Amino acid sequence: MSNSTVPRSKAEADEKSRTPVASGDATGPKKKRSAGKLSLRIRFRRDRVLLLMTLPAVLLVLLFNYVPILGNVVAFQEYDPYISDNGVVSILNSPWVGLENFQRLFEDSAFWGAVQNTLVLFFLQLVLYFPIPILLALLINSVVRPRVRAVSQAILYLPHFFSWVLVIAVFQQLFGGAGILSQLLRRHGYDGIDIMTDPDTFAFLITAQSVWKDAGWGIIVFLAALASVPPDLYEAAAMDGANRWRRMWHVTLPALRPVIALLLVLRVGDALTVGFEQILLQRDAVGPGAGEVLDTFVWWNGVRNQDFGYAAAAGLIKGVVSLGLVLVANKVAHLMGEQGVYKK
Repeated sequence: MSNSTVPRSKAEADEKSRTPVASGDATGPKKKRSAGKLSLRIRFRRDRVLLLMTLPAVLLVLLFNYVPILGNVVAFQEYDPYISDNGVVSILNSPWVGLENFQRLFEDSAFWGAVQNTLVLFFLQLVLYFPIPILLALLINSVVRPRVRAVSQAILYLPHFFSWVLVIAVFQQLFGGAGILSQLLRRHGYDGIDIMTDPDTFAFLITAQSVWKDAGWGIIVFLAALASVPPDLYEAAAMDGANRWRRMWHVTLPALRPVIALLLVLRVGDALTVGFEQILLQRDAVGPGAGEVLDTFVWWNGVRNQDFGYAAAAGLIKGVVSLGLVLVANKVAHLMGEQGVYKK
């Protein structure tokens, strides 16, 4: 019985079943899969429920994000939507102009003015707006009492639900020509000011509006990252003699570093999109010289002037440049040791 092939226990039977069969054994398969690697069919059967759950979202992304990309062909046409009631027929029957729309763009001073305004707003928001949610998250996280922390977060988060029309109306009542600040100056013998119609301060006004409205939204992301930091790290740092500032520098900020790198890459990729609705509502008040950005330039030429091919060329350039910025920023994140948007 000692020479029998019957296992002496269930554990031994399981161990024997996991032992790979030699490639030359007649009873084993001819080809063996690498350890831990499943076939596509097995993975599909295993994850079929999850795949079915994500299928509607994938279809929506394909329908509203990727199918419209085919419409960029009108950037190389003199597109006329009135040729037919069918948009596809209008695209097929519109005359081709090649790179004429792009040549017009590069010779248009209004286009370069919009590019300059867009870049100025991006750098201002990157320097003044991007760090504020991080600082507020650190401040709220340092509050000991949970009730005070919850109330503070709710107050900061509330403006995110306001529409841009309401946000601009609030700023108009505060900083407009008949606003509270202007009336206060007049009561003390000074001339009133109208920041809402001043082209010189328009970029700072847009940044202040963005900070007030969306800083609370950014706090949530950083607070979630801070919640994942083990308390043992803070206790160990305190036992080593680190004060509050050193604990924040050596424990808190390293925990936020991956999230900061990811959001920074996404923000750089979104550099040429600085708030279409927000700026469109205030463009006429300061004039196109200060209030024209790439998004409003595309809207003005495409929707208002009906020059669809010209507007599509501007939008295509913006998309290509934004993609390049994402790739460059993600490469910089990799060089800094962070994952970025995708892994290497």
